[in-house]
Amino acid sequence: MPNPTIRGALAGLALLPALALAAPAASAASPSPTASGTPAPATKAGTSFLTAINLSPGQDAKVAASTGDYLYWAFGASEGQTPTVGLTVGLAAAADRHGPQTWSVEVFDGLRRRQSCTGGTQNATAGEGTSTITLSCTLREVRSWAEPWSGDPLPGTYYVRLSVADAPQPDLGLAASVQLHVSAKGDADNAQPEGGDLKAPLVPPAGGGASTAKAAAPEEPEEHWYTGWFSGWNSRWFWTLGGGALAALAGVAGYTLTRHPRGRRPARYGAVPPQSGAPQPGPYAGSGQP
Repeated sequence: MPNPTIRGALAGLALLPALALAAPAASAASPSPTASGTPAPATKAGTSFLTAINLSPGQDAKVAASTGDYLYWAFGASEGQTPTVGLTVGLAAAADRHGPQTWSVEVFDGLRRRQSCTGGTQNATAGEGTSTITLSCTLREVRSWAEPWSGDPLPGTYYVRLSVADAPQPDLGLAASVQLHVSAKGDADNAQPEGGDLKAPLVPPAGGGASTAKAAAPEEPEEHWYTGWFSGWNSRWFWTLGGGALAALAGVAGYTLTRHPRGRRPARYGAVPPQSGAPQPGPYAGSGQP
């Protein structure tokens, strides 16, 4: 009868082929992000800046949402990149909607400042027969630095907000689906340093080239007998004497118009009664009292 230790060793050796066959099947059943190595799409969205879902580079989002909710995502952008945010919104069935819906996408930087879009459709309205709408926003190129007072895009985190700008009241709460894709072109090598050369002129040259027309000779001003009087070094003397004479005439005319005639008093307060040399009797005259 064989030893129990030897018997256990023989049983273990017999199980090795079975374990070798089961190992590839187990590894094939393990989950992987995608066949190309990109992360799986995010299936959630935040409801505020604080709860925004962070997206990895190259990661998309596929979310089931409700009409009227605010949806937030966050992604990173580096210097020299020009990010573009694209969204596709699947609306509820046309039979369940009561009118057109307007959706809007906005992008904010890490300081929650709204960034302007240089291209794309930020607001789209879906009619009653429309099942999907497409929104997009292309930001400006991310700079390495900016002045404190400016709102230029800087490297860091950016927030995407999707909302319903206008919709009938009964449509709020209807089911909707959202697909988000963030792409970026350019890198740090594409960033233009301050003081660098422009890639193209800001204003194209007028006419598209050199002018072939000859420049006309400037016309000489016509001269008269009094041309030299009010030009050159002696012009200030003429203006000084003329201004003094006009001031004197204005003073004489003003005095003549405003002075009172001699020997007569103004009749504004009435005529003064004539005065006699004899004293006038007082209130006690003829009563014998002093």
